[in-house]
Amino acid sequence: MSTGAVPGMLPAAPGDPAIRPPLAGRPSAVRSRVVTIEQDEVLTGEAVALDVQPVGLILRVAGAAIDIVATVIVYLLMLLGLFNLMAAGLLPENVLSILSIVLLVVLLVIVPATVETATRGRSLGKLAVGARVVRLDGGAISFRHAFIRALLGVLEVYITGGGLAILVGIFTSRSQRLGDLVAGTYAERTRTPRLVPQEVPLPQGLEAWAGIADVGRLPDRLARRVAQFTSRGSDMHPAARHRLAQDLAAEVAPHVSPLPPVDPETLLRAVVAVRRGRELHALTTRADRVARLAR
Repeated sequence: MSTGAVPGMLPAAPGDPAIRPPLAGRPSAVRSRVVTIEQDEVLTGEAVALDVQPVGLILRVAGAAIDIVATVIVYLLMLLGLFNLMAAGLLPENVLSILSIVLLVVLLVIVPATVETATRGRSLGKLAVGARVVRLDGGAISFRHAFIRALLGVLEVYITGGGLAILVGIFTSRSQRLGDLVAGTYAERTRTPRLVPQEVPLPQGLEAWAGIADVGRLPDRLARRVAQFTSRGSDMHPAARHRLAQDLAAEVAPHVSPLPPVDPETLLRAVVAVRRGRELHALTTRADRVARLAR
């Protein structure tokens, strides 16, 4: 008598639930995990979400102004050199207009594209404001990206006096201009403020809870918000701090087990202290292991 077992599988024991293959039209028991990517996050090729900081519109305008001034100065100096060559009889007059146009194209398109490609998205103005042009996935741009940006930059920056670039940048979340939208790029910050390490002590009476608490399921963005609250909450108005602590504690509660019987602000400080302690322990253990292997 056939047991109806699937080839390659052991038959189910008496009393065990039957193992059935998924039927057509029946939703599978294994569901794909949906990962939400926030506006300021970049998803890399390894499916890692990086929290990046795009450059604001004001800094982008300042960097572009520096690049424009440098370009105009170089163009005028080279044009002056051509006039001197023509005055000395070394350059025919009918060639001067052709060379001036060629020089303009080289300075407005070829040079910016080459510089951004060689410096991985930087230029004189971007170095001054601490910016770098990258792809939408956070990678370095190629000559194709830089060439598209430079070509459309002639229209956006020079022909329209920067008006078109500013107008498009106002209505994009990352202050992208038209060249960025076509090329698939944006400008990110390369200078971030140095973080000052701040110790958050574990509240008294929660030592036993800290040894068994499960706080690893806390989402990263929520964890950052809680950490910011614990470091800056003392500067807030007491009523606003209490209200914010209640809201954050309500978001944190589903991700913490077991919940200690404390007030919302104490809960937030305890969660931050436990997470930082465990992360520090993990980093220290990893560093010690690497040091032992390097001997």
